[in-house]
Amino acid sequence: MTHRPALIAASLVLALAAVATFAERPNVVLIVIDDQRYDAFSFAGHPFLETPNLDALAKNSVVFDNAFVTTSLCSPSRASILTGQYAHKHQVLANRVPLDPQLPTFAKTMQAAGYDTGFVGKWHMGDPNDEPRAGWRRWVSFPGQGAYTNQNLNIDGTHVEGDGYTTDVLTEHAVDFIAEERSAPFLLYLSHKAAHSPFTSAARHRNSYGDADYPHPPSMTDTEENYAGKPAWVRAQRKSWHGVDGMYAGSMDFDKFARDYAETLRAVDDSVGQVVAALRASGQLGNTVIVYTSDNGFQFGEHGLIDKRTMYEESIRVPMIVHAPGLSKAARLPHMILNIDIAPTLIELAEATIPSVVQGKSFLQLLKSESRASVEWRNSFLYEYFWERAFPQTPTVLGVRTDRYKLMRYHGIWDRYELYDLDTDPNEMNNLIGEYQTTDQIGHVERRVLGGRTRLEKLYLGTGTEDEELRQIFTSLWTQLDAHLKETAAAAEPNWRP
Repeated sequence: MTHRPALIAASLVLALAAVATFAERPNVVLIVIDDQRYDAFSFAGHPFLETPNLDALAKNSVVFDNAFVTTSLCSPSRASILTGQYAHKHQVLANRVPLDPQLPTFAKTMQAAGYDTGFVGKWHMGDPNDEPRAGWRRWVSFPGQGAYTNQNLNIDGTHVEGDGYTTDVLTEHAVDFIAEERSAPFLLYLSHKAAHSPFTSAARHRNSYGDADYPHPPSMTDTEENYAGKPAWVRAQRKSWHGVDGMYAGSMDFDKFARDYAETLRAVDDSVGQVVAALRASGQLGNTVIVYTSDNGFQFGEHGLIDKRTMYEESIRVPMIVHAPGLSKAARLPHMILNIDIAPTLIELAEATIPSVVQGKSFLQLLKSESRASVEWRNSFLYEYFWERAFPQTPTVLGVRTDRYKLMRYHGIWDRYELYDLDTDPNEMNNLIGEYQTTDQIGHVERRVLGGRTRLEKLYLGTGTEDEELRQIFTSLWTQLDAHLKETAAAAEPNWRP
């Protein structure tokens, strides 16, 4: 395969506002990036990352500013994207766990509805099996995380020797799929390896940010003030594989790490430019919905952490850009969109029947400005992450996030829960229930009861506290979390309430 030039000027790539209205059953291009947090764009305020193609796409699209994943980890999130289900439902609870082949996915449903389907890129669920999965006519993939260069590929069941930079090679296969002659609408799922660590940029971008300064977040400093009221495991993780003081067994410098991430993402921006150019060249841009998102966010020093897995904002918030010419005008919307909402939205676009096991909600009506105001939408959601033996430093967490507050309940660890007011404390520095959970000298939460109950129980019950407003907030969030667990048929911990 001859590699196409990877860098296309944004001015040549995107004149998106002028494209024609699409037909009733549009083509769909879903682009999923690995570990791209919600603000890793120049249009979103990154201090030095340049993303001209993505900036242009966002300018002419609906951008959901509050998009989240329900589990911040590669395989569980990718399974949720495919099935529209929470991790506890589809049971891909960790990386390398295979997705049950009997589960319905948006690909199977859209293929049955007449779509020509193509998957290109990282599958990951069921590593190291890279064999074609059901629902895809075209299959280009590789085992597990893959490599950034010369990655061997499984193309429709045939193993082909790799040659080139993986982001560029996958883009070429995606462009080839777009250019095929067909009479039916198509679904293309371009699933990039980038930007998973260890970050490796394309040669053309290497050291392009060598002198750039990545500002350390306020919560990164190792001070008593920063960790006051927080669980002990958060500070302890600083020296672990996923902490700023021990990252990857001490093999990585934090500032170089942040620069390498940005340099690796530049090829992703090039890729988006090429995909849009291919759609325009084939006359299909006006009849194609493009959805751009990530499998999870990523922490760069927040609370002394790197990686994802936690329920902190930088870990769970992801980009969500939807370009739907003729269907929606450019807008920035505040609605909470989840990764489990992608499957039902794509299925509704295809005018197919959404399987009854789907737990997400189609946001198609939110894309249409004329119907947006009448759409009833969620005001909170369930987050879940399940402890992994390979990375034991992060505990299981079940949590609820509303448009203002967040409650995190940890399981299997003797430590504090967390509650934050995101309006007044967007950096999640002040755990509002920290003082109600006293700890011993090594950070364990005291289980000594006071008058028969712990202080946290007393807060819930409204006894022994003068902070009625906090009590109501805490009680409401706790109740909402239990309701989400019941509604989605997840197992909650034994209740300590009366």
